[in-house]
Amino acid sequence: MSTIDQIKAQIERLPEGDIAEIFRWLSAKDWERWDRQVEADSEAGRLDFLIREAQQEKSQGKLKDL
Repeated sequence: MSTIDQIKAQIERLPEGDIAEIFRWLSAKDWERWDRQVEADSEAGRLDFLIREAQQEKSQGKLKDL
């Protein structure tokens, strides 16, 4: 049995509230990873196309003020 399978089996035995807490923790970890990836992509210039696209849309009057 793999470590992941063991973890899954242990989670199955947890009370509902503990499972919800693990879900919230995993979700927060996933968002943290996503934030780090977006930041790395931005620093590497991989998102510059979004800035150019927004500037082009703005110059064409296609953007609305927030």
